[in-house]
Amino acid sequence: MEKNAKIYVAGHRGLAGSAIVRKLQSEGYTNIIVRSHAELDLCNQSRTNDFFASEKPDYVFLAAARVGGIGANSILPAPFIYENTMIGFNVVEAARKNGVKKLLNLGSSCIYPKFAPQPLKEEYLLTGALEPTNDAYALAKIGVIKLCAKYNSQYGTNFLSLMPTNLYGPGDNYNIETSHVLPALIAKFHNAKASGTDSVCLWGDGSPEREFLYSEDLADAALYLMQHYSACDIGEFINVGSGTDLSIKELAEIVRSAVYADTKGRSCKIEWDTSKPNGTPKKLLDVSRLSALGWKAKTPLRTGIALTYKHFLSEHI
Repeated sequence: MEKNAKIYVAGHRGLAGSAIVRKLQSEGYTNIIVRSHAELDLCNQSRTNDFFASEKPDYVFLAAARVGGIGANSILPAPFIYENTMIGFNVVEAARKNGVKKLLNLGSSCIYPKFAPQPLKEEYLLTGALEPTNDAYALAKIGVIKLCAKYNSQYGTNFLSLMPTNLYGPGDNYNIETSHVLPALIAKFHNAKASGTDSVCLWGDGSPEREFLYSEDLADAALYLMQHYSACDIGEFINVGSGTDLSIKELAEIVRSAVYADTKGRSCKIEWDTSKPNGTPKKLLDVSRLSALGWKAKTPLRTGIALTYKHFLSEHI
């Protein structure tokens, strides 16, 4: 990508989108276009196309999405499938109609079947049933992957799809009712620390195993692919992750240690509410395809969590 190219980052206020903007700026890209939801509703097809027709971006990072954890996905499946489908389809179609050189579509590792073999290889897509607690979101993301692939085949577009594992980092959503597991843990332990509560109750039994990727690493991978590769090089889509996982119980203990690091031994107990769902038992991405292209994650989990909590404190205190 040329340093003066016009680059549109959809979802620039979100966890992934904000990291991509920071990465682009740090690499010297000077013509970055952003719009808030109030300025541009990507669920509106005509307004999305009008924006592309007016701005004519050269490159697009599609990071806009409605996101949330198990609770939000279970309570609000309709908006999760509708909004994410509309956002993805509208942006991809507008990019095609208006001659975007290259687009990178960000998906999610939840696209894979609930009981697919581990680690999850790209070819496992659509080989089994999805996890019911987030199938609405997954179906929307699968649809956008397929749309990009079919447009590449029929129209000769250069639309890449990147499937990240669970993300965390600066600017995450810490609303306990709607957030993903890692930011929810940070918020819960911080609230317990601030209030002096002796225990924290967490969903499930702590046994599910998850992989996590620092958002700054995701942005690095996204820019790396946009700079060096085309859709024909990566296939229908490509995984990006750290390549390692751990149990939610282990994760909770790491987050608790980071939050209570300055309390001279004071901490809290962890209680598990087994009446709540665990979600998919294990979800680890096979990142060998991306590794073969020359990219690997750089930020260790403990380091990333400590940096994330430091950023959390700067925003919430």
